[in-house]
Amino acid sequence: MSRNKKKKSSNKINNLTSSILAILKKEKNKSFNYKQIAAILNVDDASSRNQIIKTLHKLLAKKEIEEVERGKFKAVINTQYYTGILDLSGRGSGYIISEEFDDDIFVASNNLNKALDGDQVEFYLYKRRKNGRLEGEIVNIVKRSKNDYVGVIQLQKNFAFVIADSNKMHKDIFVPINKTLNAEDGDKVLVQLEDWPEKADSPYGKVIKVLGKPGEHSTEIHAILADYGLPAEFPPEVEEFANQIDTSINKEEIAKRKDLRDTLTFTIDPKDAKDFDDALSFKILDNGDYEIGIHIADVSHYLQPNTILDEEAYERATSIYLVDRVVPMLPEILSNNACSLRPNEEKFTFSAIFELNQKAEVKQQWFGRTVTYSDARFAYEEAQAIIENNPNSDVLNLGGIKTTIPKEVSLTGIEYQTKPEIARAVLILDNLAKKMRSKRMASGAISFDKVEVKFNLDEANNPVGIYAKTSKDSNKLIEEFMLLANKKVAEFIGKQKPEKTFVYRIHDEPDDSKLAALQNIVGRFGHKLNFQDKKTTAASLNKLLTAVVGTKEQNLVDTLTIRSMSKAEYSTQNIGHYGLAFDYYSHFTSPIRRYPDVMTHRLLQHYLDGGKAPSNEVYEEKCQHCSNMEYLATKAERDSIKYMQIRFMQDHQDQPFVGVISGVTDWGIYVEIIENKCEGMVRLQDLKDDHYIFDQQEYAVIGRKTKNMYQLGDEVVVKVKNADLVKKHLDFELLGKHEPEN
Repeated sequence: MSRNKKKKSSNKINNLTSSILAILKKEKNKSFNYKQIAAILNVDDASSRNQIIKTLHKLLAKKEIEEVERGKFKAVINTQYYTGILDLSGRGSGYIISEEFDDDIFVASNNLNKALDGDQVEFYLYKRRKNGRLEGEIVNIVKRSKNDYVGVIQLQKNFAFVIADSNKMHKDIFVPINKTLNAEDGDKVLVQLEDWPEKADSPYGKVIKVLGKPGEHSTEIHAILADYGLPAEFPPEVEEFANQIDTSINKEEIAKRKDLRDTLTFTIDPKDAKDFDDALSFKILDNGDYEIGIHIADVSHYLQPNTILDEEAYERATSIYLVDRVVPMLPEILSNNACSLRPNEEKFTFSAIFELNQKAEVKQQWFGRTVTYSDARFAYEEAQAIIENNPNSDVLNLGGIKTTIPKEVSLTGIEYQTKPEIARAVLILDNLAKKMRSKRMASGAISFDKVEVKFNLDEANNPVGIYAKTSKDSNKLIEEFMLLANKKVAEFIGKQKPEKTFVYRIHDEPDDSKLAALQNIVGRFGHKLNFQDKKTTAASLNKLLTAVVGTKEQNLVDTLTIRSMSKAEYSTQNIGHYGLAFDYYSHFTSPIRRYPDVMTHRLLQHYLDGGKAPSNEVYEEKCQHCSNMEYLATKAERDSIKYMQIRFMQDHQDQPFVGVISGVTDWGIYVEIIENKCEGMVRLQDLKDDHYIFDQQEYAVIGRKTKNMYQLGDEVVVKVKNADLVKKHLDFELLGKHEPEN
């Protein structure tokens, strides 16, 4: 009787050639035999070993590897390797951004070799694509961008998978059942990557925090913070340390400072502000000039180096302003109490005091530690009311008393008694601020007055309204004097010889290719830019930003113009600030919410005391950290706005909205609703009247049969098709083009 032999199942290893080359190239100076490679690949069956041996001999024949001794192989390094940052698309492929190439390097999904979005990678170029673009393969992961991911857990009997919220995380994360932290099926969790075995399709991880049920407000806000590795609360030991700090205004410390408690001083802040880290003082001098003080909370007096409080503040580096809350850099005892320049309270401050003439020219300056007393607290709206009630204030003899002082300003039902001397100070400061701003603009500064999206929230933090916040004269008044202090502090240190270590806020010139792309887009709206030189570039950008105010395309053009700029960052290497047209600029005015300002205060006082310059390398590393944390905080803030917009739109699903096409891709068109700035996508597959093709040159999609066109900047009517709180994504249904009423 014949026996049926059981056919051996094939155990083919995927991407074996790439895997072997990656192993050998990662350890360029080591040699490996087939057994060592099999162990790394986590295979031990005969079929897999034979595949490895055959592949090794094929690579040897191609001279991609060499046999350095019998059965031991090394990679032949005849290819030049480069490094860059991987930017993944939601489709699994991506691009590497490398300083060594002008163009981004395309990487197909099968050439990622376990790299994830944002990773610093080593790669080589192996061919040019048919369209002329460079293509590469990743051979090594230099540094992971992150190890923690937010996602929804799906439980099986003996294991689980976490499906990441981010569409740029193209792999689900495998979690052993004993590492799920008792999460329930469908919970939103924070998972940490632990390993990615060579043969495994998915990375392995463990749940480190259960965030709650998807879609719940608290869950989603905490998920935003967790996804960027940002804190939600202070460790108890840090709170305890902060609460034990002596915050009294004692005589011994007052004696070490310039006493300005008798000088008229006040704050102007948002009406819902909790902390006030800057105040202005005002005095008319006998010679007709003005003594104006910019007084900043002396955070560095309380925040001492080498303490757990300072370490925590440095790690955070910035406060985070989400729609419904602030995650502060400092505990409340400092941020809202000791360091907050509240009205009718004495405070320790660090001050920049200037003598300005009536042309807003600086005649004298002084920097140092002070003690101040705030006589009044203004909301921006109150200061604005004073300015608007004196329409001729810009041409009055403001050195005297020839001005109409409103006896009281009514704001949201509250009667605010205005002191005449404070009202006069506000008017004079407004006049000087306008002169300073005019000089900045003439010097080539760019006026970014981007509309801010704000929400009206009910007691349960539900968004019941969206409105656009614009900058008015009272906002610009404060801005100009903060800019003056930041600029002059940076100049004071930056111009000293020998050169001293300092923290600068730098902003490089825009990239020519980005400006050219901006011109292509704004040209669709009839705008023309002049990039002949630095001054004409700034002038034409300002002209563009002014021209779009109040138009349908304002938010789009504002956003695109900002994106065409280089990113401002912190550095010890001063290259100036392009956007402000300043040769020297630092951050001095917000130490409650920015750690770089704390460093600026410490360094400034150190030099005022005659100290020598500390290590430049140490401070450059700190600057890099602060820039990175600022970037993450900004992304979290944008995500919280997007989340609230989607929550708002969930309650308006059947309502048609007029929007402007803000982006066009080969998979859909993006539409921004004009009245509330919510942006969503109309998928091309949902356009049933024709088959639409993306035309990159025209920034449009065009119907193949009808030739119907939807182009960047077109006004259309949409309504919500799907509002996904978990993915933070809005899908729109296109109802048609908007026909304006005659």
